[in-house]
Amino acid sequence: MKTGSVIRWRTAGLLLAMLIIVGLPYVVTLQWTRDTERATEWVVRSTEVKSLAYRVAYVLHDSEAATYRLLAGDVDEATRARAERVGKEMPPLLRQLRDMTRDNPDQQALIGSLASNVNGRITLMKQALDRLRQGNPDGARQSLRDADDLFGMDAQITGIVQIEGGLLQQRQAAVARQSLSGRIVLSITAMAQLLLLTIIVIASERQIGRRQLAETREGRAVLRTQLIFQAVREPIALFDENLNSLLVNNAFSELYGMDPGQRSQPLVQIGEGAWNDSVLLQRLNDVLLRDRELWDHELVQRTVDGVDRHVVINARRLQQHDGGTPALLLTVSDVTTRALAEQKVNELNRQLEGKVTQISDVNRELEAFSYSVSHDLRAPLRHIAGFARKLEQHLGDQVDEKSAHYIEVIAGSAQRMAVLIDDLLVFSRLGRGALRLQAVDMQSLVDEARALAESGVSDRRIVWAIAPLPMVIGDENMLRTVWQNLLGNAVKYTGHCEVARIAVSVRQGRNGDYEFTVSDNGAGFDMQYADKLFGVFQRLHRASEFPGNGIGLANVRRIVARHGGRVWAEAEPGHGAHFHFSLPATDAAGTRT
Repeated sequence: MKTGSVIRWRTAGLLLAMLIIVGLPYVVTLQWTRDTERATEWVVRSTEVKSLAYRVAYVLHDSEAATYRLLAGDVDEATRARAERVGKEMPPLLRQLRDMTRDNPDQQALIGSLASNVNGRITLMKQALDRLRQGNPDGARQSLRDADDLFGMDAQITGIVQIEGGLLQQRQAAVARQSLSGRIVLSITAMAQLLLLTIIVIASERQIGRRQLAETREGRAVLRTQLIFQAVREPIALFDENLNSLLVNNAFSELYGMDPGQRSQPLVQIGEGAWNDSVLLQRLNDVLLRDRELWDHELVQRTVDGVDRHVVINARRLQQHDGGTPALLLTVSDVTTRALAEQKVNELNRQLEGKVTQISDVNRELEAFSYSVSHDLRAPLRHIAGFARKLEQHLGDQVDEKSAHYIEVIAGSAQRMAVLIDDLLVFSRLGRGALRLQAVDMQSLVDEARALAESGVSDRRIVWAIAPLPMVIGDENMLRTVWQNLLGNAVKYTGHCEVARIAVSVRQGRNGDYEFTVSDNGAGFDMQYADKLFGVFQRLHRASEFPGNGIGLANVRRIVARHGGRVWAEAEPGHGAHFHFSLPATDAAGTRT
């Protein structure tokens, strides 16, 4: 076996040497031939460029000569066709000349100048022909003389031909150098071939010794592999095509109580029936016969210690190196602890779902109660307000100042109670309605809220500083309510300022969310009461100072929370306030309803 391997390696080396000996000269000769063909192509191209340049001059001069013949009275069709052909033949000639010299900037410059002069001469020739048709032969002659005087092209033609001649000489010199280099390379190749043959002979002799050393090391590596295989605590086994054990490690033997001295044992007899699962056996046979892989097959097995274990089985087919029948590699992972933990987690999840359901029921009952109370309170309020008006009408002129004050207090309180009920209904709806998510332009909402806030205080001086605001994903109507409350509060609580200063800004936080801020220089508040600020009907100022019912900021907090954000405030009494709220920069968090 070892001798055959050495012979194969030496044969492969000799074949490689022969390939190099034959291939190197062929590659060099092929490259030489390609270089020669390329040089020939350049020579042909240079000749064609010269020919095209001369052709341009010939066509132009021939057309001018035909024009002079027309001036002399030769007006036959052939002469006229020669005079007019320059306009048809010249553009393709110039285009072809430009394409063939595209790799040479100097030639391109000369051809551009040549094209400009040629076009000028053609224009004057056409002018001459037009004057001749109009019966002005003197003007026609003058146009032809002007063409020759103003648009000379001999220098460009000569320059193009000279450059191509110089390029031709350079390319011929390059061919000569390549020929010399080819001969040198062939000589070096021949010496390299001799050196290579010598190296191959020496290397073949050394390869025999190295191969023997490698086989020794391979035997040691196999032994180390077997030691590692036996030391692994994960149960591993190798089975033949009939599911008879070929090799098992100690962990597999201990788990299923196998006799270490028994070399081969059918899988169905291992572990006292632990493997008598028809579905698993069918899938293992599919792995062997159809080269399918079995991944993470979960099974409950009762092992020899009488314990029901949750195991995860993986299997794949292994093709043996000697071309024999395939084998089955089987690994077993004991996940009993994990399975028990998952059962515990599932039980806790079920309990949590029950708690969530209870909380949802309580929330629905609270919302229904709030809605019902708000509606049931309307009728008594209507009665109070109505009978107060009737009492005022009944008393008429007999009402005294104190009675009028009492009636006014009753009517004002009823009206304020009605407003509170309406606000309570709005607050309740904000917690029940589904979000209608869409792209929302925050800049437009701020401009709209600013206009609304300014509409009632036209006599005040307010300085606004509104930064450019982004688009967000959210419910447009709800976010409009947020801006109207925050900007309305800023205008209201700066009512005692000679010049109110209100700023709207935005920045992105470390988690990528947008953080919006509304700042003012108004009354501010004491931060020790900040936790009450966003509660329902909570106020930090007297109604006589600043009107309101204390539900606007509660609406703001509920709307922002439903959009996946948060709201907070910073302030100092007499030095203004800063109200912040955050919104996700994408629609990922906006799916909460």
